[in-house]
Order: sequence, then C-alpha cells, then structure tokens
Amino acid sequence: MTEENEKISRSAWLILGTLSCLGLIAMYAETMVLPAIPAFIVDFDIPYSTSSWILSSYMIAGAVATPIVGKLSDVYGRKKILLIVMSIYSAGILAGGFADSLPFMLAARAAQGIGISMFPIAFGIIREVLPGKKLAVGQSIFTATFPAGATIGLLVGANIIQNYGWHTTFFTVFPIAIILGLFILKFIHVKSLPNNIENKPSIDIKGSIFLAITIISFLVGISYLQNNSGQGYESAMFFITTIISLSVFIVIEKKTKSPLIDFKLLTNKMLLFGILILLVVGLCTFMVYQTIPIMIQSPQPLGFGGTELTTATVQMPFMIIFLVGSITSGFALEKIGNKRLTLIGTVIGTIGFCSLLLFHSTDFMVTVTLAVIAVGLSLAFIGGFNVVLLSTPIQFAGIALGMTLLLNLIGQSIGPSIAGMFQQMHRTTIEGVSGSFPTPEAYDLIFLTAFAISLASVIFAISLNRRVDNKII
Repeated sequence: MTEENEKISRSAWLILGTLSCLGLIAMYAETMVLPAIPAFIVDFDIPYSTSSWILSSYMIAGAVATPIVGKLSDVYGRKKILLIVMSIYSAGILAGGFADSLPFMLAARAAQGIGISMFPIAFGIIREVLPGKKLAVGQSIFTATFPAGATIGLLVGANIIQNYGWHTTFFTVFPIAIILGLFILKFIHVKSLPNNIENKPSIDIKGSIFLAITIISFLVGISYLQNNSGQGYESAMFFITTIISLSVFIVIEKKTKSPLIDFKLLTNKMLLFGILILLVVGLCTFMVYQTIPIMIQSPQPLGFGGTELTTATVQMPFMIIFLVGSITSGFALEKIGNKRLTLIGTVIGTIGFCSLLLFHSTDFMVTVTLAVIAVGLSLAFIGGFNVVLLSTPIQFAGIALGMTLLLNLIGQSIGPSIAGMFQQMHRTTIEGVSGSFPTPEAYDLIFLTAFAISLASVIFAISLNRRVDNKII
C-alpha cells in the first residue's frame, strides 16, 4: 500500500512539475515581447496608440477564450482540450516569428492569447491529482512559475532581441512548447470525466461574442481619442457601440444558465471588491509594461536613449521582487489575514505609482520605484485572490475564479491602450533624429493616471476591512 501511495505521489509531482512549465513558457514568451515594443513601432510603422494592441490583443483573446475552453474541458476532457489549446498556442508562437505586418502579428498574438486558457485547465488537473494537504504547496509552486517565467523572459528576451532581433525570440519558444506538448501527451495521464450528455454544461457563445465586441469597441474608442483634429465622432461611435453591446451582454448573462459573469454572485460585496482590486492591479501593471520600454529606448532628451538590455535591467528588480513577493506572501497571509494584506499591498502599490510620477527622470529612479510597486502588487494580488477564494461558497468557487480571471484580463487589456493613447497624443521630434517620440508630458499623464486608478484599489481594500469590522461588532 505504501509503495502504491509512493507511486501515486511521484506521478502527482511529475504532473505538477510538467504543468508548471506551462507558466514558465507562457510568461517567458509574453515578457520577452516587452523590450521589443519600440522595435515593433519602427518595423511595422505604426503609431504608439496602435502598438498597444500587441499586448491588448493577447489579453482580449485570453479573456474570451478562457471561459469557453474551461467549459469544453469539462465536456471533452481536460487533457484533450489542453493539448488542442497548446497546439493553437504553438502555432501562434511560430507565426509571431514570421510576422512582417501588424495584422499578421495581431493574429499571431490572438492565437497566443488563447493559450491563457491552458492555466485553469492545468490547475484543475493539479487539483485532481494532489491530495488536499499537498494542494497548497502545489498551488504555490504553480503560481510561482509565472513571475519566474517573466523574469527569465525579460532577461533572456532582451539579450536575444538586442543581438539577433525580435523574430528570434519567438523561434526560441516554439520548440520548447512542442516538446512540452509531446511530453504531456505521452506521460501525463488524467482520469476521464463522466460523459453525461444530459448534464453537459452550456457554453455562453453569445455572451462571449458581445463581451469581445464590448472590449474591442471600447479600446478602439480610446485609440481614436488621440485625434486632435477636433472631430470626436469616431470615438463617440465606438463608445456608443460599447454601451449597446455591454447592455446586450448583461441581458444575455442574466438569462443564460452558465454565464461568463454571474451578476448574482457580485452582490457579495467581499467578492466584488476582491475582483475589482485585481482588475485595477492588472490595469495599472500593464500601463507600466507598455510605457517603460518606450521611455527607456526613446532618444535623449525625451527618453533615456537605452537599448533592449537597458529595458531588461530597469525592469528586472520588478520581476524578481514580484517573484519573491508571490512566494512569501503566503506566510504573511497566515499572520495578518487576506484583507489586511490586500490593504497593505494596495497602499504600497499606490505609493509606488506616486513615486513613479514624481521620480522618473533617471533609469535608477525608475528601477527603485518599480521595485516598490512590485512589493505592493504582489501583496495585493495574493491577498485579493485569497479574498475571492474564501468569500465564495465552495459550490460557486469555479465560477468566481473564472470571473476573476476574466475581469483581470480585461483590466490588463485596457492598461496598454490608455498608455498608448497618451503617448500618441503628446509627441514631438528631435533635431537630427527621424520620427516622433512621446514627450515628458505623456509620461506624466500616464503615471498620474496609474496613480489615480490605483487609489481606487485602496478604497476597495478599505471597504473590505471596514466590512469585516462591522461584522465583528
């Protein structure tokens, strides 16, 4: 019996280790793109506002695909759907390496974004194979691979881009993804789910379509705000489309049996505030992701005149601290509780964004302020996620986690568009240098906006703690 349990344990740890590699690869592939944003602008001859779609398209595809893929995995089996998604993701990675135009790159990035839906499936498999006492350890290991992959991607990706060009970064990921997929196919065995046709969950296709229309029309509307010609009808048209599609989406979600967003659950204020905090965290983080590489690589005096490697050096402490913070936050969670941890994290993060607004004239100042932001965001993320988990009845945990991921991805898709809008609206030229570049005013507005939005997360976190105090009294 002991030997059998040992075999099961070894098999479980093998599955955990293999599936955790998904986080490493995906975050490596995503983070390696960041230092290349200025190169994309030059190579594709696109404005700054349009460049934000290279990040946003990835997030939008992930937001729409994740709930659909999750339902499909319940119907047709987790391993089968996981391999299909990995195939789409690998094709997107390969296509990214051959991309020679913006539409081609956006299509490749959308295919890569579908790969985000691998993670809920992978965690579902891990939850099945690990015993309850080991699940917390497995969750920590699985979660830690994301900032770890981001750290590796930033450093390795910057070196590859600087020496061999951004196309090569995609080609380095593709063979690893293929090998990992083959390993999962051959060695990872998952129990088949009961195939009960009558109880198959419905897939909210209509809701997904109108959600995509809502997000895309909103982001396009933001992009059109860059026009200074005095004609705002383009933005107005897209924002009206956003309102209409959002209204239709809400009606659909209230009627469907298996909604993407269950508005009844959002009447739970604890859950609502936790989700909103994570949405704000994602939005502010990706505003910074879009901004820092352009600021560092723009020529002096408008930027720092750095290279892709300089970008990695400046952002590396952020990634490392986020990695360490994600791992150690679990201990703090036990000591002070999820709501206080969330409040502390949002306050530190807001102080970091304020510092970034006030002190971003040198790369050293930016590095230090990003490190402060990383401390706050790691605490807020772990605390907020735990709030979501514990404030939801166990029978609705899957739905709540799906909504949380969905809205977090929406926030991440909006952040780059806001940054790109300000970069495009406020540009100037440098004598002797071709092209136009964002002005200091653009960066001031971006960091001011991030600071203002992060204040909302503090308000939500205070509301969480006040609600707890009221219950105790």
